[in-house]
Amino acid sequence: MSFQTNEAVIYTIVVAVIFIFTSLVFLLYDYFVRRRQTKVMERIMRQDKIVSNVFPTAIRDRLYQGQEKQKGKNMKNIDRKLTDNFDGLDFDGDSNISGSAPLADLFPSITVVFADISGFTAWSSAREPQQVFVLLETLYGAFDKIVYRHSVFKVETVGDCYVAAVGLPEPVEKHAVVACKFARDCLKKMKEITLKLEVTLGPDTGDLDLRTGIHSGQVTAGVLRGERSRFQLFGDTMNTAARMEQSGERNRIQLSEDSAGMLSEAGLAQWIMPRSRKIYVEGKGDMQTYWLRKAKARKPKVSDLKSDMSTLAESGETGEESDSLEDIELGFKSDHKEGMSKIERLVDWNVEVLVPLLQQIIASRGGVVNDIATLSNVEQQIGKGGGTVLDEFTPIIPLKRFEAEDLRTRRSPSSINIGDEAKSQLRSYLSQIAGMYEDNPFHNFHHASHVTASVKKLLTRIVKVGEANGLVVSSERHATDDEDDEKLADLVGHSYGITSDPLTQFAVLFSAIIHDVDHPGVPNAQLVKERTRNAQIYKKSVAEQNSVELAWDILMSDEYSSLRACIYQTEADLRRFRQLVVNAVMATDIVDKELQALRKNRWEAAFSNALPPTPSAFRSRQRREEHDDRKATIVIEHLIQASDVSHTMQHWHIYKEWNRRFFMECYRAYKNGRAGSDPSEDWYRSEIGFFDFYVIPLAKKLESCGVFGVSSDEYLNYATGNRDEWVREGEAIVQQHLDDYNSEEEIGIFNVTC
Repeated sequence: MSFQTNEAVIYTIVVAVIFIFTSLVFLLYDYFVRRRQTKVMERIMRQDKIVSNVFPTAIRDRLYQGQEKQKGKNMKNIDRKLTDNFDGLDFDGDSNISGSAPLADLFPSITVVFADISGFTAWSSAREPQQVFVLLETLYGAFDKIVYRHSVFKVETVGDCYVAAVGLPEPVEKHAVVACKFARDCLKKMKEITLKLEVTLGPDTGDLDLRTGIHSGQVTAGVLRGERSRFQLFGDTMNTAARMEQSGERNRIQLSEDSAGMLSEAGLAQWIMPRSRKIYVEGKGDMQTYWLRKAKARKPKVSDLKSDMSTLAESGETGEESDSLEDIELGFKSDHKEGMSKIERLVDWNVEVLVPLLQQIIASRGGVVNDIATLSNVEQQIGKGGGTVLDEFTPIIPLKRFEAEDLRTRRSPSSINIGDEAKSQLRSYLSQIAGMYEDNPFHNFHHASHVTASVKKLLTRIVKVGEANGLVVSSERHATDDEDDEKLADLVGHSYGITSDPLTQFAVLFSAIIHDVDHPGVPNAQLVKERTRNAQIYKKSVAEQNSVELAWDILMSDEYSSLRACIYQTEADLRRFRQLVVNAVMATDIVDKELQALRKNRWEAAFSNALPPTPSAFRSRQRREEHDDRKATIVIEHLIQASDVSHTMQHWHIYKEWNRRFFMECYRAYKNGRAGSDPSEDWYRSEIGFFDFYVIPLAKKLESCGVFGVSSDEYLNYATGNRDEWVREGEAIVQQHLDDYNSEEEIGIFNVTC
């Protein structure tokens, strides 16, 4: 009798299942262990990267060696120890410091370099925060690459000052020579970058320079433990190097006598030139210092100011860069970047400002860009009705209304391509406009670009219309106009329609660019007195009306048809664009008392302290829109007025420089017999009056209209600060202006940077 059972099969299956389960458990455990180890190693690598950026390699290795004294620790403990030493948030000051000796050494002979961005504070006061960081990140990133190439140690960056040292932690025999090469390369790279960035960051970026100081001596250096531990240098050498920078000049490298002596000992005495006068250093008295210069004292041609480096003597350093020095002592600097003049860079910057707005305009009409030949008759008739430009001025410009759904579903401007032809025409047009500006110290294309930069800044600061501040959509269609109007963006109390209409923004920026075209460098009153041809035509606001006529006629020429098609597609948009340009440019005539009185009355009507009428007081939607349009029109005019004198509401150094330019222009007109009185006699008092009766009240209006956010406070603070500074220093500054004029007249030039 046979007996059959399935127990063997069952046992086999159970064993197999247990084996598979156990294998899976071990595989899963191994996976989690590996993942944990990978995370730990990644964290250690991140920590190592952070430490390598903060500490020199030798110091980093010494820190790690301290960690390895305790053997048998697992990865978790190592990770914890790294965190304890280098994570400032976990650092327990006293207990850790008392448990181990600090890492510090005396370095008897090193060279320290301080490089400060000259003009940065004033430049940054007129820029958006993002633009400031674009500049600093680009410059410091480039300097960091030079640091690695020359085996220099980057100590730190303090604001706009870059600090580096040569000769630590590993000694370098000719550390002064290496430091000079490093400073030279930074100076060269600085000019290359700023000229390039001027196209994107705007006027005066290319005028930024480095002011560099170098000193050699001993320092105490080590890891200063505590929160945010760093490797730092201390001692008189650091202080003296800082004084070399502070007492230096822009676009120059100043060396102390100790550093200059090391160059001479290295057989490189031809690199240096004694400064003509000694400088006073607090705590040290008078010091003889030296300028770093190139080996050959040949003056480069102005048209060939790109750095053409010659070979320097061997210094024991290897690198791909040419071992040569720029002729810094003579202070020559290039006004070209890849063949571009300053005017060309400003033109390109204005192109970069206007192209995004053209994209927004096209996006606001659904991406449509058709031929506008049907508008040719209207284009030729506008402004040719027999009156003057001033006759076209209107107190209220009807702005375009956009429904909330239109704003919500509007195409992304970045997806719009205006086309190579339109962009080429825009650049050509702006180049032609730039060429029509006179070579005046103040009223020039540089000033127009400065005004444009201020307009751009104020427009970006306007409170934007969105769902958070009143953009509403009705859930259903309503029968009455009042109810149906809820579909529109609620603009009252916000931007009054300015931010929702890109054509309005484009028109204001366009007006800033063209507002002083062909300005003769003398006031309108003088033109009327001289009975010039334009004065006989326009009677008042002569320069402003002439600028509009010239710029508009050029824009209407056949060669710019593609550009015009981007700006407008309908007669209504064309006429609105023209009206915005007329009002904006006419607003820049701040001398005409009649126009000023008219603006004052309109402002009071739009922004009086009286309670605004309730919605029921408006009998129609048209009344409500007219109320908004009145506010928008007057805000636009005050926006460009503030931008036209924005130098008075920016950093003191910016104000002082443009004040000098305007004085030079007025004084030159006086010397040429085109002014009735000597402007220097009343310049000091008139500036105080200008602040008290125009600039400060204008800044307060920017604040009271409630659309410019923090910019209104910023402008007002700068205006009051500059006024107070002028009261203290104005008389001496006027005398300096006179001295500058006489000096420039003697050598037959005027310092006019257009």
